[in-house]
Amino acid sequence: MERQTLHDGWQLSVVAGPAPDSLRGVRVPAVVPGSTHLDLLAAGHVEDPFLDRAEESLRWMHRTEWRYDTVFDASVAPGERADLVFEGLDTIAAVQLNGVLVGTAQNMHRTHRFDVREALADGTNELVVTFGSALTWAQEVEGRLGRRDHAYPHPFNMIRKMACSFGWDWGPDLQTAGIWKPVRLERWHTARLASVRPLVTVDPDGTGRVEVHADVEHADPAARQRLWLRVEVNGQTVEEEVLDERGVVTALVPDAELWWPVGYGDQPRYDVTVSLVASSGTVDESRHRVGFRTITVDVEPDEIGTPFTFVVNGRRIFAKGANWIPDDHFLTRITRDQLARRVDQAVAANMNMLRIWGGGIYESDDFYDVCDERGVLVWQDFLFACGAYPEEEPLWSEVEAEAREQVARLTWRPSLALWNGNNENQWGFADWGWQEQLDGRTWGLRYYTELLPAIVAELDPTRHYAPGSPHSRGEVHPNDAGHGTRHEWEVWNRVDYRHYRDHVPRFCSEFGFQGPPTWSTLTRWVHDEPLTSTSPGFLAHQKAEDGNGKLDRGLAAHLPNPAEFADWHWATQLNQARAVAFGVEHFRSWWPRTAGALVWQLNDCWPATSWAAVDSEERRKPLWYALRHAFAPRLLTVQPRDGRSVLVVVNDHDDEWSGEVRVERQTFAGEVLEKVSVPFTVPARSADTVSLPDVVFTPGDPAREVLVATADAERVVHPFGEDLEVDLDPAPLGARVEPVQGGYRVDVRARSFARDVVLLADRVAPDAVVEEMLVPMLAGESRSFVVRTSVALTDPAVLADPSVLRCANDLGQV
Repeated sequence: MERQTLHDGWQLSVVAGPAPDSLRGVRVPAVVPGSTHLDLLAAGHVEDPFLDRAEESLRWMHRTEWRYDTVFDASVAPGERADLVFEGLDTIAAVQLNGVLVGTAQNMHRTHRFDVREALADGTNELVVTFGSALTWAQEVEGRLGRRDHAYPHPFNMIRKMACSFGWDWGPDLQTAGIWKPVRLERWHTARLASVRPLVTVDPDGTGRVEVHADVEHADPAARQRLWLRVEVNGQTVEEEVLDERGVVTALVPDAELWWPVGYGDQPRYDVTVSLVASSGTVDESRHRVGFRTITVDVEPDEIGTPFTFVVNGRRIFAKGANWIPDDHFLTRITRDQLARRVDQAVAANMNMLRIWGGGIYESDDFYDVCDERGVLVWQDFLFACGAYPEEEPLWSEVEAEAREQVARLTWRPSLALWNGNNENQWGFADWGWQEQLDGRTWGLRYYTELLPAIVAELDPTRHYAPGSPHSRGEVHPNDAGHGTRHEWEVWNRVDYRHYRDHVPRFCSEFGFQGPPTWSTLTRWVHDEPLTSTSPGFLAHQKAEDGNGKLDRGLAAHLPNPAEFADWHWATQLNQARAVAFGVEHFRSWWPRTAGALVWQLNDCWPATSWAAVDSEERRKPLWYALRHAFAPRLLTVQPRDGRSVLVVVNDHDDEWSGEVRVERQTFAGEVLEKVSVPFTVPARSADTVSLPDVVFTPGDPAREVLVATADAERVVHPFGEDLEVDLDPAPLGARVEPVQGGYRVDVRARSFARDVVLLADRVAPDAVVEEMLVPMLAGESRSFVVRTSVALTDPAVLADPSVLRCANDLGQV
């Protein structure tokens, strides 16, 4: 097997459709893997699509047809097989080699392999890939098959392309095209490994089991040679002959070290080498790093309804995590280091699961590598989201080929925890008027209940399959709180975030609240004068329906709606953080009835007002800090139970947590009015309530008092009213700034109770990172905040300026 990468010398040009005159007859240097937008940007033909309103100026690209071409040298040997392999073509493509059409593509999510023996020249070869308009293709399919409902204007449900490339309520409408994954020429004799599927499990006695399934393709089926499949793992080698183009070899590892999710143990992995061997030697090879663990989901009905609880190595896991979208709208810019930083941010926020949402992509090997290494469980959606999908051709065959390839590709990943059929489509059929609009036409149900579960059962029987998210078994409504998974979107769309407590779901796999990106990110990309929440560039980066209206209504019960934009920016970021943390703490307080909370969303794909905790410039919004606290292994939270307030103690450690909780009711000025100590014991991986005397929950003056509960290093500070209802000191803080190695230390002292103290340090230096945010400070307390930055500030005192050192109190005066 000889592999020749074909990434050099590519040129891009317009074939047909709309384009500026400056591009007519012009050939632009192209990067492969890459996309048309990035090539035009690099050549200076377009503005950065993320800048101000540049997205709108690029709508012409939706209808343009493109040509990529290059030349390469190759040699041809008698009897040799030669394949052109495109790991990813986005999306409607025709491939020509030396003027011969060798293949076409209409699916971004699968590999295309074309036999080019007849077209390949001995010497110089010309390779041309022509891309049609994905939007035009999708509309033509819709015209033939009949319209099916879908979110947002374009018919993304008619084509196997990243749905969010057509625009979403957090992402731009920049419909990419190009050779988005590696391309190579493969020349080979004898045979190759067409597919390798290591199924990795653990026997009851602790023996690790690697059952390798391999599909073999012969170069010349009429002249097959005898072949053997060889598996090497942990110093041992097992070999079996390949029969009927398939081989199966099982290797055992006694007393295998177990792979655990982060927070539950280590992530040891074992190298596995799979070789295809002929009498002349090895003809093809595949390498993997596996982790031994068992994983399933408990969905056995109980006295409440139907649970949805992940069980890893026999241990029940509360899934703490977030939904994941593509980390850049232009996928080929995403690097392994970038993915590692993002997953590290999830881990640092005490998350143990990421859900790859069904409107994006099957992620890169780099993404799964990083999750394998760090112990982050991956919930993997199949790529169906927020639309009714036809089951007819040309889609059915593409979906089957795509699913078979991706399931086989990912079977051996220790981090992969679940295959999920779709995002919100069964819910859509039940509640969004689809049934009337469809009038009996197919909408995707057979994908979720027949095709996909059959493929998972055949190719990856080691994992649980869920038909969708949300999903409830049987005849129950798909978003029923008592069964399976639930998405909570009444909050944000229609009701105040305190209504998270209206439901106790078995597993909440989507919920969230919007907030703008950090100041540095926003002002780098939006240059409105003046910059306001309704200025044109700002609104171009707010894609949610009535997004600003919902932000303002979300503030109404909790915080003022400031007139100054900088104050509005801080208030909406703060409200986002509070809203989502409120939901997380509610869900965690009900463990084990509620077994997971996956926030919408961890990351952004461009600089937008969105639900993300980390913006597109990798800066952590206040929400990230709130999640780190709400997902902490040990948590104290005040919750309602049976008509009264109680303290819930959450212990996500392997050890029992016991001691005394010290509770005070004090004034904002620091006078202690009541004080009690209550013993508590919470078993490992449990949550329990601690009943406190009514006297600490009964303020004499709710507008000027606060409850403080402390156990070991954990604390909860609980005001008795919303900020609009209490008498917070508008300027409670004093501070001084000292230079330290790598940045500055800001020493803050509170003269009165200060709620949610932050340092918005990126307003001073774009690279500034603060270790902690949203800190409640009681009267008389001091706290040091360390700011890491490479910028030498002319006047470090700017870090203590009221525009940078802020708290919720100061919003009461705007």
